[in-house]
Amino acid sequence: MATKKTEISIKDLVQMVESGELRLPEMQRRYVWRATRVRDLLDSLYRAYPSGSILVWETDKEQPVRDLAVEQGESPFSGHKLLLDGQQRLTSLAAVLRGKQVEVRGRKRPIDVLFNLEHPDSLLEFTEVEEDGEEIEVDDEDDGATDLSLPERLRNLTFVVASRSLAQQPNWISVTEVFSGMSDATIMQKAGITSLADERYGKYNERLRRLRAIENYAYPVNVLSRDLSYEEVAEIFVRVNSLGVKLRGSDLALAQITARWPNSLTLFEDFQNECEESYMTLDLGLLVRTMVVFATQQSRFAQVSTLGVDRLKDGWEQAKNGLRFAINFIRTNAGIEDETLLSSPFFFILVAWFSQHKQESLSAEDIRLLKYWLYVASAKGRYSRGSTETLLDVDLRVIRQGGGVPALLEVLSQQFGRLHFEPADFAGRNFTSSLFSLVYLTLRTQGATDWETGIGISTSLQGRQHRLQFHHIFPKAIMRGDYDRREVNEIANLAFISGRTNRRIGKKEPSSYLKEIIAERGGDVLTRQAVPLDGELHRVENFPQFLEYRRAELSRLVNQFLERTRDGD
Repeated sequence: MATKKTEISIKDLVQMVESGELRLPEMQRRYVWRATRVRDLLDSLYRAYPSGSILVWETDKEQPVRDLAVEQGESPFSGHKLLLDGQQRLTSLAAVLRGKQVEVRGRKRPIDVLFNLEHPDSLLEFTEVEEDGEEIEVDDEDDGATDLSLPERLRNLTFVVASRSLAQQPNWISVTEVFSGMSDATIMQKAGITSLADERYGKYNERLRRLRAIENYAYPVNVLSRDLSYEEVAEIFVRVNSLGVKLRGSDLALAQITARWPNSLTLFEDFQNECEESYMTLDLGLLVRTMVVFATQQSRFAQVSTLGVDRLKDGWEQAKNGLRFAINFIRTNAGIEDETLLSSPFFFILVAWFSQHKQESLSAEDIRLLKYWLYVASAKGRYSRGSTETLLDVDLRVIRQGGGVPALLEVLSQQFGRLHFEPADFAGRNFTSSLFSLVYLTLRTQGATDWETGIGISTSLQGRQHRLQFHHIFPKAIMRGDYDRREVNEIANLAFISGRTNRRIGKKEPSSYLKEIIAERGGDVLTRQAVPLDGELHRVENFPQFLEYRRAELSRLVNQFLERTRDGD
């Protein structure tokens, strides 16, 4: 099996991407890098650090191919150069160096990274800066995890993901603008340098030269022989990525599936887009795993290489039917509007599996108990700890053997002991806890509303001002130094309000702003979110007593919500 080895500069590789000479085989996953990963890649290249190699397959045979996530032209050459390893890096570099937008889940956006002309020479730790346009779901400023101020930390960085405010600073320059032909004179003028005698001129000039030299960085490129079959290339793809631990099991399984079932990836992505229209974002890996479940009656990918195409197709048809039911049940019956409210995407698989075993005909008891199981299992973290595939297989087997939801609840009891919640369960648990979503669902059912507009809480509210946020009832800014950070960030100190109301409250003490809310809106808006009306509990010095009250009240309301669900009241 012949493999050619060569070196190709980033400039030439990006040109091959732009012209369409370099494309993706169907087995490749989508572009998934966040802007922060692109920033880190640029930093490594700027320092001339090794950053891996590229694997390409040249073939004259017609193969199922797909575009990279940036706009590509139509290659005039016969045959294909298919990119097996390096998609994330080359897509990122094409986006940044050529100013191309990246398409992720149907949405196009640029990747804008800024370069610090005043960066220190020593290698320092990366610090992430929030990107413009991202909804921040916390309500206070930086939590004081470091002694350095934000400006001080930024001065220590070489590259950051762009923000509007930072882009206006004279020493920060867009990497894309540099590579798009912006002259040194323009850059120097922006930096406030008007004379060659300025001591910064030589330093900035050298750093711009090093930045532009990124285009000349030569990647080692391994080119697979033209006489290989698609199946052989798929096997190489799986082995290379398995050794490097670069891809998940679902990605490797997908490569094996597309090698035997041409154009299957298009079917999976079409269904993924269908799910997105229902406001549920399901990962491609979850779709593949669901298909494997219906094809093999278990969730592991070990058997994928032995499955025939007909069996895969049959499994896919069942998986689609099951997932459609699961999405509708989870959204409509369980009231879970967003997949992020579940502690694991595996819940979609379990509901899909149950629905097909019931021929999509659930009794009133099935619906009640399945909702109850879903709430408790998600809040307890059924598929969020230990060997999650093993736990899912246990539940799949319970249903396959006719046990039904009561048997699933028995298994859940064996894992966690009790299915209700106690005040102690809330101590030290913050918004990352799987219990947080159950609190949201409970309070929404209680009729919780925004404290200013009166609009009911929902993850699907329209408009940035109305978008739901969680709010620290005792703001972090006034609690620093007095109480442990874990206590301040507890679920018991969080409420759900709109971004506008959150900003208006700001750093006010609860003894002040809660009194105003009661006077203007009445006490119900607070009690519906388990906030006490007793003014003494609103005082900073009584924060421990406030937490005790709210932990108890939240546990009472959560258990009441679960009991009503289970009993159908």
